[in-house]
Order: sequence, then C-alpha cells, then structure tokens
Amino acid sequence: MAVSATRQKKATTRKRGGSSRIRLKRAYVAPSAEDGARILVDRLWPRGLRKSDAAIDRWLKDLAPSTELRRWFGHEPERWPEFQRRYKRELAKCTGLLDEVRALARQRPVTLLFAARDETHNEAVVLADLLRRSTLRRRPSPARRAGAP
Repeated sequence: MAVSATRQKKATTRKRGGSSRIRLKRAYVAPSAEDGARILVDRLWPRGLRKSDAAIDRWLKDLAPSTELRRWFGHEPERWPEFQRRYKRELAKCTGLLDEVRALARQRPVTLLFAARDETHNEAVVLADLLRRSTLRRRPSPARRAGAP
C-alpha cells in the first residue's frame, strides 16, 4: 500500500525536527494555512502592503540587518558573500530573539516574510539558514532527553 504524499511530508518534518518548519515567503504573497506563524524580518514595512492584508503574527525588526548594512548591500548579488558574513555577525548579538524563533519552530511551522524581489539574495535566506542549522545543533540527543548526563 502506498503512503500518501501528505503523510510522507509529515513524517519527514517530524524526522528533521524544527529545521524543516522554517519557510520563506515574500510578504506580498497571500497567506496560506501552511504558513504557521508569519514573521516579518525586514526593518522597514513592505511598501504598498496594508497591515490588514499582511496577516503578520510578529514583526521582528531587530532581526533585520542594520540600516547601514542594508544600504551597503543594496541587493547587489556580487556583495552577497560579504553581506552574509556581516549579517551573521549582527545576528550573533540577537540570541534572545533567535531562541524565540527556534522555540516557535519546534512547536509549529514558521514562515519568515521579506519584501525583496530577489528571493535568493535577501536577509530572510541568511536568517532561515542560520535558524535551520542551529535548530538541528541545539536539539538534545536521545540520551539527554531521557535524563542521562
């Protein structure tokens, strides 16, 4: 008997823990039930988007790149590697907010929202990668979950 695609996806999500529950989406794309918690990670509100249409659960401006870094980057793909390095350095100072998002992703899906047209080179891509990697590392081992030292 074949397993349905939905069941396989749910099983995969459970195996990977919170990491596969972090998704990316442009803020202008209509919300869907699969989004879970919708978190805007831009420092500026998306141009032309009404708050009533956005269906945003949280706006974490402090997880966005600094104004200086955002302006320097200017969505220039050739600056992408350096942008990632600098942004990760900024994110290292936001452990409390990162922990909040990680904890939420362990409970339900989280969709990081961004306004950039470039869906490959933006802060949400860096943030999602960092969260996915650290969520996997921070998961306690089976022995630790059972109470072993």
